[in-house]
Amino acid sequence: MKNQNKSFLHKKILAEAIKTSFIKLSPGLLVKNPVIFIVAIGAVLATIMVLTGIMSGTFSSFNLQISIWLWITVLFANFSEAIAEGRGKAQAESLKANRSQTKARILKEGQEKIIAAENLKKDDIVVCEAGDIIPSDGEVIEGIATVDESAITGESAPVIRESGGDRNAVTGGTKVLSDKIIIKITSNAGNTFIDRMIALVEGAKRQKTPNEIALTILLSGLSIIFLLAVVTLPAFFGYSLQASGLSQSGNLSLPVLIALLVCLIPTTIGGLLSAIGISGMDRLMKRNVIATSGRAIEAAGDVDVLLLDKTGTITLGNRMATDFIPADGITIREIADAAQLSSLSDETPEGRSIVILAKEKFNIRGRDLAGLEAEFIPFTAQTRMSGVDITVNGQVQKIRKGSVDAIRSFVSGNRGFFPESVEEMAKELAQQGATPLIVARDKEVLGIIHLKDIVKGGIKERFMQLRKMGIKTVMITGDNPLTAAAIAAEAGVDDFLAEATPEDKLMKIREEQANGRLVGMIGDGTNDAPALAQSDVGIAMSSGTQAAREAGNMVDLDSNPTKLIEVVEVGKQLLMTRGALTTFSIANDVAKYFAIIPAIAVTLYASVSEKGPLSALNIMGLSSPENAILSAIIFNALIIIFLIPLALKGVKYRAESPSKSLLRNLCIYGLGGIITPFIGIRLIDMLLQIL
Repeated sequence: MKNQNKSFLHKKILAEAIKTSFIKLSPGLLVKNPVIFIVAIGAVLATIMVLTGIMSGTFSSFNLQISIWLWITVLFANFSEAIAEGRGKAQAESLKANRSQTKARILKEGQEKIIAAENLKKDDIVVCEAGDIIPSDGEVIEGIATVDESAITGESAPVIRESGGDRNAVTGGTKVLSDKIIIKITSNAGNTFIDRMIALVEGAKRQKTPNEIALTILLSGLSIIFLLAVVTLPAFFGYSLQASGLSQSGNLSLPVLIALLVCLIPTTIGGLLSAIGISGMDRLMKRNVIATSGRAIEAAGDVDVLLLDKTGTITLGNRMATDFIPADGITIREIADAAQLSSLSDETPEGRSIVILAKEKFNIRGRDLAGLEAEFIPFTAQTRMSGVDITVNGQVQKIRKGSVDAIRSFVSGNRGFFPESVEEMAKELAQQGATPLIVARDKEVLGIIHLKDIVKGGIKERFMQLRKMGIKTVMITGDNPLTAAAIAAEAGVDDFLAEATPEDKLMKIREEQANGRLVGMIGDGTNDAPALAQSDVGIAMSSGTQAAREAGNMVDLDSNPTKLIEVVEVGKQLLMTRGALTTFSIANDVAKYFAIIPAIAVTLYASVSEKGPLSALNIMGLSSPENAILSAIIFNALIIIFLIPLALKGVKYRAESPSKSLLRNLCIYGLGGIITPFIGIRLIDMLLQIL
């Protein structure tokens, strides 16, 4: 998807946007944007005046030009929204192309049956082998395989998906590259991850955020105030003309009043508001993040606290065996042999890494355990250890590996002794952020397996950036406090919460929210789902479980926890862009007042000569009243089209204090909003004189 974003100048997008601009002239669609709806009503009334003039023989080219430019204003506003939607639809088309008509090998009563993927239902069981397209979203319940997810993430590197743990979720439309997996379907047809992505990028489910609704109400209120002011002008002018002994034919015409109203109301931001919101989701999509609502993007711009799950988020997710440390009197090969024996039936990544380490460092290969009458002891949360019982020379040997406390209890139960040196070494490893596993045989402690969580590269620097942006980072982990403290220091987070349960995560988020902070949460596991749902911004890793992806309001397709920095930047950029263009829109009305107010009153105040008291307000030096009105209405339409690139691209975000950003944007877009119309209207007036 990263390479599938198209420029808004793409011919196909432009052609579709122009077509959609006319479709959006439907009153049912226009009424959703009150400011532009008022302009459309004015355009209809002006058009009726032109047609009436033609029928009565009093045709006015001036009224015709006003009518045309009013319709152009409406079309340009529609075009800005259509161009933003068009880019999303272009992304949706590429996703639809990837969602081919696949077949599914469904398992029923132990028998395979081939059906169309669209007929799959939730909880169906399907089989996928190398070369198969995964027919729908699901969770791997048996097996392990490498999967090509480039259709979703844009990344060519395959990923591993396996049963159990937090990396069992698979997405419909991705391809199995090796091995065989059995999948339990978790979504009904039409509600898969790709289906939801398509609906979101097409804008079909985009709802206005609270900020957008509030701004729309404000703009509508301003428009109503200006409408009431304009409606009173004919009565005032009529009275003034009568008192001056002038003809009532010099009173304000309806097209002129409409032109005045359209120039006074904030049409610029009214025409660009939807485009700003849609483009925010589009910019997030370019960063391979799917947001389920505009509200989440805006909240990201105001996040104060970020909670990060350690495993799979800050670390790579799988603890890997890096070393064997023998106890006194034990050879390193002896502990390696026992560690491998106790891990042969352990299908976890940690267990496999122990087997591989013993094989690579000491060439200890898997052995035939049939003659040893081996009985494997699986790991449980209660015992916190696993291992194997084997028979050697008629005697049963119990080999176990597990946590320090669990093995201490095991050795004590066998009337053995737990060496103090091993205890100290385990504590030292824990302080370094490692996870020590103790290996024991009957009543004898053989040594330690050194498991290490690998912190993702470059994450410390990214957290420094978050700190500069005023965001506090908190790592949440189930590890003991010593291990948590070491990893927190290595990763560079501000705080950590150790031995955390899902309930602890939820309480931490609620505590921060109760203190008035907006909380962002990143996680990938099922145990993260409650916290993701509670947080203001919940970013689920695409590599995580289905439960996590359903609970969050954003999904990171790259499964990169540092992506939140970019998400925050997009959120802040969205808020800044809306504020900047609102400031510009209201400010440029000031300049239009100086163009159109003197023009409409020239008959009243300059009946004898061409110059009157209001001529002093004609600081632009516009050539005639008609040209002044036309110049203002033309500028009012064109400025929308000129600002579309800024609305789509967004105001540049800089990591600085909000007050500094506010001051800079007021200078650029406040003063710029006043100065630009003076220049633009004057240039248009000069062009009209030439024409």
